[in-house]
Amino acid sequence: MDASVVGIRLASAVVTPLVRKLFRQEGAGAGLVDRPLRISSYVAWREKRGLDQADLRKLADHLVKEALRAPGEQPLPPGEETGVAAALAATLHALGDLALSDVEAVRLGPQAFARRLRAAAPHPGLSRDAEHFHARLVDLACLHILNFFTQRSTFMAATLVEQSRLHAETIAKVDELLTRVPRQDGRDTAFEARYLDYLARRHGTLTIFGLDLEPGSSHWPLDTAYVSLEVSPTPGAGGGAGSGTGPGTGSAARAETLPVPYPLPADRLLAQHHRVLLRGEAGSGKTTLIQWLAVSAAREPGAGIIPFVLPLRTLTRHGERLPAPRDFLAGSPLAGEAPDGWEVRVLRDGHALLLVDGIDEIPEAERNRARDWLADLITACPGNRWLVTSRPTAVRQDWLAAVDFTEVVLTPMSPANVRAFIERWHSAADHAPPEYREQLLDSVARKPDLARLATNPLLCGMICALHRERRGFLPTGRKELYAAALSMLLHRRDRERGLRLPELAEEPQLQLLQRLAYWLIRNGRTEMDRSRAEALIEDALPAVPAAEVLGEAPAVFAHFLERTGLLRAPTDDTVEFVHRTFQDFLGARAALDEGSLGELTGHAEDDQWEDVIRMAVAQGRPRDRVEIIRALLDRGPNRSVLLAYASLQYAAELNPALRAEAESAVRHLLPPRSIDEALELGRTGPLVLELLADPAEASEEEALMAIAAAGETLSDLAIPYLAGFRDTPSPAVHHALVSLWGRFDAREYAREVIEHLRHDPHALQLLRDTQADALHAFARPPGLIVRDAVSVRALSALCSRVQVVSLGLFHLGELRDLEFLRGQGSLEVLEINRCLGLTDVTALHGLPMRVARLRMSVPGLHEAIASWPRLRSLELYSPYPWSARDLAPGADLESLILDTAAVQLEGLSRHSGLRILNLGHRWRPAGPADWAELSRLDQLEELAVSDEVMASLVEHLRLPSLRTLRLYGDDLSPDLEERLAQRFPETDVESFYMVYEQ
Repeated sequence: MDASVVGIRLASAVVTPLVRKLFRQEGAGAGLVDRPLRISSYVAWREKRGLDQADLRKLADHLVKEALRAPGEQPLPPGEETGVAAALAATLHALGDLALSDVEAVRLGPQAFARRLRAAAPHPGLSRDAEHFHARLVDLACLHILNFFTQRSTFMAATLVEQSRLHAETIAKVDELLTRVPRQDGRDTAFEARYLDYLARRHGTLTIFGLDLEPGSSHWPLDTAYVSLEVSPTPGAGGGAGSGTGPGTGSAARAETLPVPYPLPADRLLAQHHRVLLRGEAGSGKTTLIQWLAVSAAREPGAGIIPFVLPLRTLTRHGERLPAPRDFLAGSPLAGEAPDGWEVRVLRDGHALLLVDGIDEIPEAERNRARDWLADLITACPGNRWLVTSRPTAVRQDWLAAVDFTEVVLTPMSPANVRAFIERWHSAADHAPPEYREQLLDSVARKPDLARLATNPLLCGMICALHRERRGFLPTGRKELYAAALSMLLHRRDRERGLRLPELAEEPQLQLLQRLAYWLIRNGRTEMDRSRAEALIEDALPAVPAAEVLGEAPAVFAHFLERTGLLRAPTDDTVEFVHRTFQDFLGARAALDEGSLGELTGHAEDDQWEDVIRMAVAQGRPRDRVEIIRALLDRGPNRSVLLAYASLQYAAELNPALRAEAESAVRHLLPPRSIDEALELGRTGPLVLELLADPAEASEEEALMAIAAAGETLSDLAIPYLAGFRDTPSPAVHHALVSLWGRFDAREYAREVIEHLRHDPHALQLLRDTQADALHAFARPPGLIVRDAVSVRALSALCSRVQVVSLGLFHLGELRDLEFLRGQGSLEVLEINRCLGLTDVTALHGLPMRVARLRMSVPGLHEAIASWPRLRSLELYSPYPWSARDLAPGADLESLILDTAAVQLEGLSRHSGLRILNLGHRWRPAGPADWAELSRLDQLEELAVSDEVMASLVEHLRLPSLRTLRLYGDDLSPDLEERLAQRFPETDVESFYMVYEQ
């Protein structure tokens, strides 16, 4: 279903009577009472006056049923009608909670009124398609509700009184403002230009990790370096943390909590959602995405979007209150330069893009305060765009649902992302031997252990730097990778470059740095004052005498900051580790040295300590590992047990009995009871694959949970396991398998899983060339949807080797012709939409088409349609005239939907099986012969025409089979309505109402 064109078409004759039932009878007058009447005071179910909740549900059921009777593609998967009706009833019931008068509601307009109503109602808890359909129904109902308000006798009088009052108030306020407030336009515009230029330069570069190049050359332009990652809706979002599906839940309900199959490019996120909570692991690219969004907005001043980058770790390092808008630039070189009140005006006018980085980087006790801060700002200034970032487990699901945030998660880097990153990294490090790039690309492709490490930009950068520094040799395993990176940064690089610096071994430096790391971890911080860092070093120096070769504590601190690349200074008086991963690795080392294993395991339920505990297991001695894992198992909560199991992959040596006990403890959590549990189980790594349900014996519920867990391992070892589900007949299981394609090697996953699925038409979407290139041989011709970024080259190559039964082409800007469709002898369903460059359709001639949905302006299209003798359904949107004589002699239409410049009906009557006919809002009969042609369609059940032809239709049309007459417009006189009812007593007369997603 293309969300950009799906709409709800519903007759006013159906909606208006239902809307009237919602409200009690009106009174007279203008409503000038001591306390204005609100909508909530006259809904019909208050004080049981005429309409109860059961009646409201019946009304919603009827509205959903009528909406689903519309022609064209069904907007809901089967079985979701009941859920939508229940959600619609609950939303309409919230009318009773609105503190608005009818005049205020009409002033808002239908869209804003619908948003206000949805905000007052409980979250619908529906699948994506169902929620979209529910939202459109609410929009439709609100339009008719407001129309109903305007027809009340009290409305006009009340409106005139209100307008007079507001007019007088406005004149008085404007007069006062003109005398008191100086014009800000010029000052604001000048400052905004300076501010946006500063942002573009401040955030417009990335550092090449691990290289000590010539001054200035280690920073590469963001638009060259940035690799666009993707996001998916957070699995399980909408039900709160731990929400799941209990016994007896239908497959459709279960499927909606799984990851959606087709991720969205992260840099296009805010174009579709104005409030987003973005989750991602350490190093996954959250902060880089914020840089990209800030710079992109800053470089388009004409768009009127003003970005504010708000890193919480900096804003709260001393426990300060989070800033009011006037303090958003605190710490910036431009602080104090903005015109008074500029920040408030930007937010008030809805022009702000607020990029709030690092909910997980403030202590857990302060996060609710941060949420209240966000909610207050949004309430005060509701029209802006927001992006808030966090690690996955730092806050519960739906943490910001009360203020309408969409939750998404950054997906791991795909193999294509990894290749692009490696190529760009080596291009930036242009003096690196060219063979290193090819060697590393080959290693990542051939070595599964290395590929499993390269899942985010941080680790990819470390791998590139180490590969270059070690002249083509790489460590294996995450512990070894971190240790090698630390060695490179702390010691070997300066020594091998022959710098004349005091000789200091790695170990003393690690001893001092790990003190800083452990202090930050213990205090729930990622940033500290420079003075505190120097004090911690000074306290530790007597125990690390070797470090005295560098001098006193300030000199040692300066060495760490300037020479190692491990620390950086966000401001002159603060310091932080270059990445949280190094902080956790060194903090674990400090905990082991101090023997603080009890403190480690005591924080097992704290998300900020999870990686610290894993790294402690990786670095600890065998008895340390035993003590940590034993303590985690003894704690009991599921999270601790899963953390113990996840730590097994870091334990090079471990008592076999304890390993078996950890595996047994995890088995008690199987099968997972919710998607959240399944995903947490999958994050423990590929070891869990041995514990998941047997694909040959799993129920649909068990299969969906197992697939989610296996996908979260991010290991190609999961591909053979997932392939075991490919013969499962459940559509929900197939949907889940397709959703994981982007997480694995595209070619191997396609060969082992995708090509064996029994795809429904239009079930498999292709978003990038790597997916198209990976497909080669299907068990049966699939249905494909090809979108956006897929090139003509990749699409042509795919169609040269794969026969398809259905094909949808959407938004393919470079498409000029359809030559790749020649020889597609199985193609029965074709949809083409918004391929604006298409000019040649001659390749469509002679295809075995049965269903065609075509939205295009291409000469020769009608001739191609005339070559389809098997055509049964045609939906055509074209600026050219259409004639029934354009159809092939063998075509026998059952459904015909037109929106063309003109329609000639001669010959249409030979399509004796035609049941649905929509002639478009522009069609006018040429004379009685057209009505006679239509009258011979003795099986026609549904007809759509303009209301302007109704008088002629009543006089000439004879169609006993007609059951639904749909009108473009509803301008019918009472006399014509009566004649229409007499001529077609068994026919429902409805008016189209269209809601299209923009």
